Amino acid sequence: MESRSSKFPQVIIIGGGFGGIQIAKKLKDKEVNVLMLDKHNYHTFQPLLYQVATGGLEPDSIAFPIRKIFQKQANFKFRVANVTQINTESSSVTTSIGDFHYDYLVIATGSETNFFGQKEIEHFSMPMKSVPEALNLRSLLLQNFEEAVIEKNAQAKQAFLNFVIVGAGPTGVETAGALAELRNHVLPSDYDEIDFSKMKIFLVEGANRVLPPFSEQASYKAQQFLEEMGVTVLTNTMVDQYNGEQISFKNGDVIPTKSVIWSAGVKGAIIPGLEHAQIVRGGRIKTTDYNLIEGYNNIFAIGDISYMETEKFPHGHPGVAQVAIQQGQQLAANLIRIINKETPKPFDYFDKGSMATIGRNKAVVDLKFWKFQGFFAWITWMFIHLLFLVGFRNKLVTMMNWIVNYFSQDRGTRLIIRRFNRKTMKEDIAID
Repeated sequence: MESRSSKFPQVIIIGGGFGGIQIAKKLKDKEVNVLMLDKHNYHTFQPLLYQVATGGLEPDSIAFPIRKIFQKQANFKFRVANVTQINTESSSVTTSIGDFHYDYLVIATGSETNFFGQKEIEHFSMPMKSVPEALNLRSLLLQNFEEAVIEKNAQAKQAFLNFVIVGAGPTGVETAGALAELRNHVLPSDYDEIDFSKMKIFLVEGANRVLPPFSEQASYKAQQFLEEMGVTVLTNTMVDQYNGEQISFKNGDVIPTKSVIWSAGVKGAIIPGLEHAQIVRGGRIKTTDYNLIEGYNNIFAIGDISYMETEKFPHGHPGVAQVAIQQGQQLAANLIRIINKETPKPFDYFDKGSMATIGRNKAVVDLKFWKFQGFFAWITWMFIHLLFLVGFRNKLVTMMNWIVNYFSQDRGTRLIIRRFNRKTMKEDIAID
């Protein structure tokens, strides 16, 4: 176990996502020692993962080294480690590089793809929650076009040209729009042997409209944009099975496809060891109104992993970046209050609105007192995402990519850096 040499309390943060980064920043120059643990050495701007997957951006445009973020913060340390166990009795965590003691523990592990126990779908479909997964998806998409070029059988060729996105939340809608732009403006010049009028993009949603958390106005306009771009939107449609060759639905419909992108749900990334914690819907940990995990006095959870019931949000907060950011900022202040024997303040989420982009000049924005769509919404979406990207270089590179892509209607990163092979690149999941 790593020893401590300071008289100040040790705060361990598990996870370098939006919430973890914020709490560590707000603890700068405070009388605490901060140790962040993450299995990657970089922070990922997840809202733009779909652009990496569809060739709009390179991964280093949306990833930033965690050590660089905190290189001027004296009370901060970082370790690349996979946390495998929380030991509440000894106030320590077990990791792939050893054990670490904590006085206060913050779980900011975020969420992971939820396949709802369907092992076959988990094995054959493509999630998109990390940079490696986005790169895998990019390789698979491009490999399928290469296969379609040489495939002689018409039915087999069509399976390579059918793309199914399951889940019409912001990720699904944005991915479907990006694929449609690739088909309509980019790919025909790369693959002149393929008739791209036969490339079909299906967006599947179990609810009765796309973007269910958004206003009905935004949902209607988003679906209209998608259909204008040639995306087939299937609402009130539930997936039954996917075997890598065809996807079937509860209503009996079947689509032959080699590409299913799964964005139908997430669940909390739980770490073993919290025996007294209450795990609620979506694999989230129930907390008090200041993010303390019920049943413990020094373990907290923020962001997607946290489930907090309030008067405004009786079913928990939405799993969006702003919740994690605001909870991280608030918890940092509350930790200092707790250390100083003061009463922590309850968390009050300020909803700044929701937005999603569908394609060039097409986006929807829902603010509290104003809802708008189209070109101005698209400009707003770009500005907000650039604002929250970490690092000046990332902001500049991303902005230049968007400008070039806008005027050229091209995407320059259609590279198969490493071939995607399901047996070697994905965990081999046993199928019952």
